[in-house]
Amino acid sequence: MGVMDHHIEDHDRGLAFDLATLGRRRMLTLMGGAGLAALTGCGTDHTGHNMAASTTTTATTAGTLAQSQGAAAASDCGTETPQETGGPYPADGTNGPNVLTESGIVRSDIRSSFGTSTTTAKGVPLTVELTILDFDQSCAAIPGAAIYLWHCDIDGNYSMYGKGITNENYLRGVQETDAQGKVKFTTIFPAAYSGRWPHIHFEIYPSLTEATKAGDPIKTTQLALPKDICTTVYGTEGYSQSVRNLAQTSLERDNVFGDGYETQLASVTGDVTAGYAATLTVRV
Repeated sequence: MGVMDHHIEDHDRGLAFDLATLGRRRMLTLMGGAGLAALTGCGTDHTGHNMAASTTTTATTAGTLAQSQGAAAASDCGTETPQETGGPYPADGTNGPNVLTESGIVRSDIRSSFGTSTTTAKGVPLTVELTILDFDQSCAAIPGAAIYLWHCDIDGNYSMYGKGITNENYLRGVQETDAQGKVKFTTIFPAAYSGRWPHIHFEIYPSLTEATKAGDPIKTTQLALPKDICTTVYGTEGYSQSVRNLAQTSLERDNVFGDGYETQLASVTGDVTAGYAATLTVRV
């Protein structure tokens, strides 16, 4: 098929780009408790007890308890979401076109192009809800952050880059997190293209102002979609090429998710008729 031949060639270049630019994972450091220092007598009370030793022991016990409580809080918070490559088709000004500064990019429904085109991307309906938490602040919600989300279409191509769709900007949008740190996008289920596991890209900016001037994101990462859901969706009309591509890779062999995808695998519910809902908690 003409579209796929061109596409695979493009994504061979894209995979190389991904491999070259893939950020190194942040390593987690396990902190252990400090041992008790040897104590020496510095004086006694009228009962003969070592007052300095007693005071030091009490302080050390309090410190150890506080450390334990801190470790428990960090454990409850989970694991920080890793930094990932934005890939070769971000349209954020770092690799060619820049959609972020265009009027109309702030929207929740990203299925159609805006501006000079109103083309709507075809595919099984999908909503994506992200919850953005501050990992360094015991996973408190981050309100007022901005999320730029984008992904490929049913043919595995990206708007603003793919052959014949350079004038389209569908499947791209920006949303601001609410008081609970949540954003929701209405979109379509992305295809599986050659060399990659089905995924969705997103960048997190400190504010809507920073996002829409194409400033510096505080996190760039990717969301992975579950195999069973992908298999079901790719059995529907329009996704036939994705069946072959999905069979040729796995989460474990993927060049982005292969070193660990637990914090990036979305929970997905729904069906092909009513559409699907993907949810993911993101710790920044």
